Amino acid sequence: MSSFYTLDSTATSDGAPATQYAVVVGTVTIPAAVSHPQFTLQLSANQVEIDEYHRWAAPLDEAIGRVVARDLAALLGTPNVASGSVGNFTPAYRVTIDVQRFQSTLGTSALVDALWTVSKTGGGPPRSGRSIAQEAVSGSDYDALAAAHSRALAKLSADIASAIRAEASGG
Repeated sequence: MSSFYTLDSTATSDGAPATQYAVVVGTVTIPAAVSHPQFTLQLSANQVEIDEYHRWAAPLDEAIGRVVARDLAALLGTPNVASGSVGNFTPAYRVTIDVQRFQSTLGTSALVDALWTVSKTGGGPPRSGRSIAQEAVSGSDYDALAAAHSRALAKLSADIASAIRAEASGG
């Protein structure tokens, strides 16, 4: 019997003033090695294992986009954050994420290494960055591993929120 897991928004407001602009988290790309429902476990530097019985409940790229959008809503203090394409939604900023590594080591750590871009929809040069977030797994099970990935995504989201605030203030 298979078990299914989700990623969850874990970011909380950092106390900065709430924003009024809308943000859309657009394209999220992930490495081919993790672009399937099963967990891909890192066993060593050059060996992975695909676990047939522990799976993501949704496509990982879509789940990452939704979690980052919810994290950004909390961090920016605005409900005007969406993921994917949304009708009748005109964002001031568009976020794209290219996950370079989404590494899962059961009982040890979760790592998210991503390149991201924040673009003002009205034009101007994009603001780009790289976030590498590694979180310790607080247990030996898959639920703890999924939770660690959620915390790593919150760190990625905090970097993106900082870039949006800097862009909005002209900094």
